[in-house]
Amino acid sequence: MGPLQIVIFVVWALSALALIALILMHSGKGTGVSDMIASSLYSSNSASGVMEKNLDRLTVIAGVVFAVCVVLAMFFFPQGIVGI
Repeated sequence: MGPLQIVIFVVWALSALALIALILMHSGKGTGVSDMIASSLYSSNSASGVMEKNLDRLTVIAGVVFAVCVVLAMFFFPQGIVGI
């Protein structure tokens, strides 16, 4: 495995962790269990619109980076990494 593949895997792992964290930071929008739990902790008007937009942008960027890493890994390892 070359250094470029290692870099791709590291960026892939970091973007996956960032994506998980960013998705969990979004506020619940529904009336389900998550909204019942979150309503006791946070006020629905406590987050500003700018913060939500920035969180949305960061989530989309992390998702795009993750998807690009998946596509690059498909090109660099078309048969998988079994034979290493």
